[in-house]
Amino acid sequence: MSFKKSENWKWKNWDISWSSTKQSSNNSDLNILLIHGFGASKRHWRHNQDFLGNNHNCYSIDLLGFGESSQPGASLDYESYKDNYVKYSFDLWGSQVATFCNEVIKSPVYLVGNSIGGVVSLKAAEILKENCNGLVLIDCAQRTMDDKRLKRSDVLMNLLRPVIKTLVSKRIISNTLFERAANPAVIKQILKKAYPSGKNIDEELIEILYNPSQRKNSKEAFRGFINLFDDYLATDLFYRVNSPIQLIWGEKDPWESLNEAKSWKKNYKNIKRLDVIKEAGHCPHDENPEETNNLICQFIQETK
Repeated sequence: MSFKKSENWKWKNWDISWSSTKQSSNNSDLNILLIHGFGASKRHWRHNQDFLGNNHNCYSIDLLGFGESSQPGASLDYESYKDNYVKYSFDLWGSQVATFCNEVIKSPVYLVGNSIGGVVSLKAAEILKENCNGLVLIDCAQRTMDDKRLKRSDVLMNLLRPVIKTLVSKRIISNTLFERAANPAVIKQILKKAYPSGKNIDEELIEILYNPSQRKNSKEAFRGFINLFDDYLATDLFYRVNSPIQLIWGEKDPWESLNEAKSWKKNYKNIKRLDVIKEAGHCPHDENPEETNNLICQFIQETK
């Protein structure tokens, strides 16, 4: 599959990579922005952007620290200021996405996010307010390692947690973890778990995930993210967003609970539908793009 040419947008002092699909016959004023998950990039929408761009203006973006975007160093809360260092957080990425919508797209948009991209979408939607037409959250990250998710009854985790947090804050530890994961063989094993049907696990997908990991500063966003123990949960943000929300979930997601997604649908009135894709895992947009694309189009038709 050929990939669309990347374009560059300057945000603050950083280069942000993005691409768009606009068919010459498409006169739509409806915009869609695709937001990838952790460790991925805009290229993870390889089976979605062109399809969605047939009828609408469809954009994808690399979050700061990922893909072809700038990769500033990761600064943790207690660390002193350094040039070109940043605290990776949902406030940071949400601001990036919202500013991109305002400065580049310049009109209301549907936000589509996978995994942590779902939480980023929610934060951006809070900033955009009426300029967000709707959100599609695909296996949205539930952030089970966040401090707010810890149960008092979990005695063992309460004891181990300070040790874990201290260890992963050390750059030598986070770099070692990253280096062990950032090789094609390990990536393929992770994909076999993430894509339980095995569909669309190919050399192109491994390249999409592996190549950005070989950039000089690729370890930094990893360090920043694995040290986010107190940041937004999706449930913190549902109340702050008025836009209609669609949940799309892989039936066999090994990491994000379908039962919790069902609870979200029951408890938050702006979640209009929950669509479950059978046999799929954490990334149904890539594992079963045909069904995912059709479900997104149905939601847009219902809410535009």
